[in-house]
Amino acid sequence: MDPEADTPSEISSRLSLCEERIGYCFQDPTLLRAALTHASGAQHRLASNERLEFLGDAILGFVVCEMLFEQFPDFLEGQLTRIKSVVVSRQTCAKLSQNLDLEPLLIVGKGISTDQPVPRSLLADVFESLVAAIHLDGGNEAAKVFVRRVVMEEIELAASGASDDNYKSLLQQIVQRDFGTTPTYDLMESRGPDHKKRFCVAARFDERTFRPAWGQNKKAAEQRAAGNALAELNGEPPPFVESE
Repeated sequence: MDPEADTPSEISSRLSLCEERIGYCFQDPTLLRAALTHASGAQHRLASNERLEFLGDAILGFVVCEMLFEQFPDFLEGQLTRIKSVVVSRQTCAKLSQNLDLEPLLIVGKGISTDQPVPRSLLADVFESLVAAIHLDGGNEAAKVFVRRVVMEEIELAASGASDDNYKSLLQQIVQRDFGTTPTYDLMESRGPDHKKRFCVAARFDERTFRPAWGQNKKAAEQRAAGNALAELNGEPPPFVESE
């Protein structure tokens, strides 16, 4: 993982192994090396994967949007947006790098300890960088083929979470990605006899409390509260607005 410890033949072997794992052979191996190189392992920052990450993020978002548009013709914009937010999230990108077993192939400097797991942010970066490198090396179609192959399962998982019973999972992923925190759920009120009590819960994060929602139990109320928060984040009216 430390470029100073690697011989040219070891670097070449690492690149070949990466090509095998991602299912794509580069015409220009320097693009692949750049995609795998963190700023800490580069001679200068322009030789790292930072610029590739910028491009890869945009390409990934486009391909995923195209896939969702084709795959879910009956979904409204809000549903498509929620699925996309999960699929292109930093958490998912890091997971995809792990699925491809890219961590041992990263080129990092001495500041990144080899005794500890690589930070997930680095794993997310390298996936986006690979998307850009493939695009630059083989064109739009090559990048689309790669993205479609590796994200299909994540789209299916995220789409299964577009229903009410998975709002909490969706919200947690988005909040962790965009705000660096985890949502909490505050019990605002409860009504009714013990055998038929209903609960009002509000989602809260980033010093903001979102529109509360009622449920027949706390779990259901939390799911609905998460649904309200997701809608508000997307500029949509909260779907669960019953007063009691």
